[in-house]
Amino acid sequence: MKKIILTAIIGIIISNISIGQNMDTYRGFVQEADEFYNLEEYEKSAKKYNDAFESIDGKAYPNDRYNAACSYALAENSEKAFFHLFRLAENQSVKYKNYDHITNDTDLNYLHSYKEWNRLITLVKANKNEAEKDLDKNLVAILDAIHEEDQKYRHQIAGIEEKYGRDSDEMKKHWKLINKKDSINLIQVQKILDERGWLGQNVVGGRGNGTLFLVIQHAELKVQEKYLPMMREAVKKGNARASSLALLEDRVALRTGKKQIYGSQIGRDPETGAFFVSPLIEPEKVNERRAEVGLGPIESYVSNFNMTWDVKKHIERTEELEKGKK
Repeated sequence: MKKIILTAIIGIIISNISIGQNMDTYRGFVQEADEFYNLEEYEKSAKKYNDAFESIDGKAYPNDRYNAACSYALAENSEKAFFHLFRLAENQSVKYKNYDHITNDTDLNYLHSYKEWNRLITLVKANKNEAEKDLDKNLVAILDAIHEEDQKYRHQIAGIEEKYGRDSDEMKKHWKLINKKDSINLIQVQKILDERGWLGQNVVGGRGNGTLFLVIQHAELKVQEKYLPMMREAVKKGNARASSLALLEDRVALRTGKKQIYGSQIGRDPETGAFFVSPLIEPEKVNERRAEVGLGPIESYVSNFNMTWDVKKHIERTEELEKGKK
C-alpha cells in the first residue's frame, strides 16, 4: 500500500474530479477504508473504497485507486484488484509507471501467480520507459543516490526510537548523522538548482524531481526561503508538483511564526509523544485548499499518524499553544 510517511510525503494527482462533487462523502468513505485496512479487515476496506468511487461516478484520486487494489488483493479478489491497477496503468492522464514500487509491494503478492500480473507489469514498465526515454541519465543517477541517502536513515528513526527512546543518546547520534548527510546532499542539489534551475520530470524523472524538493524541504530556513520563489515558478511551468510546494509553503510559514495553510506539518507533544496538526489558518476550509493543490483530504492524511481530524479540538489546541507563547 502506498502509505504517506513522516519523512517524505509524496503529492497525489487529482484525476478529473470536480471539487464540489460529493467530496465530503468520498472523503468519509476513504477514511473508513483506511481504518479498515489498518485493522487488517481488507474486504471491508475494499468495499469502502468502492463506495467512495461510486459516490463520484467511478472517479478517484490515483493513490486511493491504488490502495483499493491493495485491499482487494489482500482480500483475495484478483478481478477487482486488477481492474483498478489496469485502470491506473492505462489511464492517459496517469499512466502509472512506478515499476519499482508495484513490483516490491507485498500487498500485491497474491496477484503474482495470475497471467494478468505479467501483462500489468509489462505495461507499467513500458510506461516507465516511455516517460524516461529523454531523461538526463547522469543527473537521474546523481539524484537517485541523493534520494537513497535522504531516506535511508530516516526510515531507521522509528526502530531506534522504539528500541532506545525518543530522547536517547542513540537517537541524538542518529539525528547528527542525518544532519551530516543532509548537508552533503544539499551541496549537490544547490549546485543543480543554481546552474540549471528547478528541473522537471521531463529532465530528471519523477523521483529526481521529487528529490530536489525533499532536500530543500529538509534544509534550514534560509535555504528554504531562497528556493521557495524558484519552486513557485517551477510549479507554474509544470516543473514541480503543486502538492510538494504546498508542503514547503507550510514548513516555511511555521518556521517564520505564521500558521500553515494545508495542514501538512505535524507536531508532537514533548510530554506525551502524541502527534497533532500544527497551527492552521481557517482549519474548517483546509480540505478545499488541499484539493486545489492535489492533496487528499486531511482526514486520510492524519490517519497515517493514528490521528482523527477534529476541527474543534484543533482550534482549542492552537489557542492553547498561542497562550503558551505569550
